[in-house]
Amino acid sequence: MADEAHASGLFNVLGLEVTSTMTTMVGITVALCAVSYFASRRMKAVPGRFQGAMELAVESLRGYFGSILGDANTRRYLPLLGTMFLFIIVSNYSGLLPMAGHTPGLAPPTASLSVTAGLAAITFFAVHTLGIKHKGTHYFKHFFTPYFFMVIFLLIEEIVRPVSLALRLFGNISGEETVASQIFGMIPLIAPLPFYVLGLLFGLLQAIVFTTLTSIYINGAIGEGH
Repeated sequence: MADEAHASGLFNVLGLEVTSTMTTMVGITVALCAVSYFASRRMKAVPGRFQGAMELAVESLRGYFGSILGDANTRRYLPLLGTMFLFIIVSNYSGLLPMAGHTPGLAPPTASLSVTAGLAAITFFAVHTLGIKHKGTHYFKHFFTPYFFMVIFLLIEEIVRPVSLALRLFGNISGEETVASQIFGMIPLIAPLPFYVLGLLFGLLQAIVFTTLTSIYINGAIGEGH
């Protein structure tokens, strides 16, 4: 299993076992923080290529999530959704690096169930926290509407949502990594290029699906119709 391979320890720090997935996560986090810092450090009225590219990325995300949440809510929640999208897509793409799944200290985080479960937990708590923030105790009214016994089914739905988010992302990325490893082993000179193209599209799609569903759940929690 991909998750078991990524869970094998590389070394210990103060009794904490550090895995290949953890080192990749730290590297991705540091890289994203560095890019964000330098992109916003000395912003100019007439942006250069780097600043322009970053502004285009932010505006693209804002426009996409704005179609779901509206402009006002997108401004509030873009830091959460944008950060989640960037982390997921970079994590997905890290699996396309040569020998990523077999090199110690370099494993795609989203191919680990513990990581995708953590991302799903963030979605779960964000949805309900924001729902309570917007509506107070009235937020819980929808669990008993239109009939009191509906609370059982609605609670099950709320549990299934993050579980499906975690399993979908984990299953797709770990499955892709396994298939890639097998194909590269059989035809290493022919397979890489078309597979990398498919991997880029597939990694983008999975990031879009995860964050789109997150934004839909948030919109449902804070919307008037919830």
